[in-house]
Amino acid sequence: MLTVGREISGTTLNRVPKVTVDFWLIKLMAVTVGETAADYLALNLGYGLSTTSWIMTGFLGLALVLQFAQRKYVPWTYWLAVVLISIVGTLITDNLVDNFGIRLETTTIVFGVALIATFAIWYAVEKTLSIHTIFTTSRETYYWLAILFTFSLGTAAGDLVAEKLELGYLAAELMFAGIIVFIGLAYYFLDMDGILAFWLAYIFTRPLGASFGDLLSQPTDYGGLGFGTIVTSLTFLFCIAALIIYMTFSRNGDEALAEGEA
Repeated sequence: MLTVGREISGTTLNRVPKVTVDFWLIKLMAVTVGETAADYLALNLGYGLSTTSWIMTGFLGLALVLQFAQRKYVPWTYWLAVVLISIVGTLITDNLVDNFGIRLETTTIVFGVALIATFAIWYAVEKTLSIHTIFTTSRETYYWLAILFTFSLGTAAGDLVAEKLELGYLAAELMFAGIIVFIGLAYYFLDMDGILAFWLAYIFTRPLGASFGDLLSQPTDYGGLGFGTIVTSLTFLFCIAALIIYMTFSRNGDEALAEGEA
């Protein structure tokens, strides 16, 4: 019998969580923290983009080692990796734009192409892009690589829209929220492919969360509410921790693979 996932009475469980309302709530908070924590570490603590990027990449590496060591979905290791990959994804885009002078249009295109290439290779190797059958190291590697590119792409696209359209944080947040609602409606009523809908929503929750984080943390002179990066980051980290505890005990993120998929 296969032992690549946790088995209960012969049932293999997915290594990543089932997509539920809880999933989207904590994901949105994770990307918000990714924006505000990256700003706090790089600017407020004075480490700078380069040093902060190396430090956080090291922490992300350790978190992914913990995640890949699991053979089932474990809420705290999974969401720790998501929060850190959100921060690193933001820092990658910021480094390319601020330190290397690469235009946002270029970074948006490059990360978009990288994400498409990841999906193409994933499908060529595994013959599926299903997020419901992540039970091997190979599939989980493609999964996390795709997530990294969605965060970097979302950061680049969000900054591009904010700078070109100059909408302001609240208007940008409402625009991205409208796009996600449209994706949801297309999935439920227009038969949009579920995997496509998932990844599109995953991409657009990144700029949505970033806009929300900036709205809360930035000074009022810049169109924000002035709560600051420390208060905003700690508030959302507390909420994420509470949701992780809830998920751990409720186990509503566990997803069993259908018979024969493993």
